[in-house]
Amino acid sequence: MNSARKILFSVLAFILIIVIIIVGVVGFNRSHSRQETKPRIVATTVAVVQIADKLDLPLVGVPKTQNQLPARYKNVAKVGSPMSPNVEKIASLKPTVVYSVSVLKDQYDAAFKKQKFNTKYLTLDTISDLKTVLKSMGKQYQRQNQAAKQIQIIDKTIKTVQARESVNKPKVLVLMGMPGAGYMIATNHSYVGNLVQLAGGQNVYTDSKQPYLAPENESLASKNPDVILRLEHAMPEVVKPQFDQEFKTNSIWPQMTAVKENRVYDLQQPDFNATANMHVKQALTKISYWLYPSK
Repeated sequence: MNSARKILFSVLAFILIIVIIIVGVVGFNRSHSRQETKPRIVATTVAVVQIADKLDLPLVGVPKTQNQLPARYKNVAKVGSPMSPNVEKIASLKPTVVYSVSVLKDQYDAAFKKQKFNTKYLTLDTISDLKTVLKSMGKQYQRQNQAAKQIQIIDKTIKTVQARESVNKPKVLVLMGMPGAGYMIATNHSYVGNLVQLAGGQNVYTDSKQPYLAPENESLASKNPDVILRLEHAMPEVVKPQFDQEFKTNSIWPQMTAVKENRVYDLQQPDFNATANMHVKQALTKISYWLYPSK
């Protein structure tokens, strides 16, 4: 009887050891698999870095910029400017995905494809696009709560500024300055044009597709906006003097109501950019008070 019990205990002990080994191997494999699939994300623009920050995402590469990046990315490798990313540097980081924005796709998509990067171009033309990106990335990286929080902030801001609207919407002219190349007119399809619309303004230039139009003196002279917004998208130290010179030397500007009443405002980073970003609350609030100062 004792002999039978000893055999039974020995068999049970052997089975237990096998189970422990199997559980340990499976646990190791799962842990190893998670390590291998841990995303190595490179963000090539400031807007994408801001989104990653709000979603609590780690990054292995960020753009080189004069703008202040979130503190969590202080020691992250720099991969060149948003307009001219360093492809070799990005490749050295062995990214699982490289994020950029759709407006820059034509500029360096060929170079990224040559390196066989898994590149995602985010559409950030409007606030609605921004919310869509937050939802999509929140789901992809299991950051739904963080995404929902940011969307809630955006929706609350829109509701707040729309409560300040008036029946008589001010006419708004939006200009986007470019270093050394004058300026373009931003339509309702541009990001700033979208901000104006949400804040209760009437863009004097609309287009069914184009976000930007070339300026023409004859057309501009016929608009007479109540408010002029000048976006200093890049290099404000160059663009602002360009705008000032243009407004001094071109005779069409002094005739406009916006100029006569000193309602010309310069839009600068980080709150304003050519694409939607996580400074929506600040940007919308500022434009709302510029359009409706008495409220």
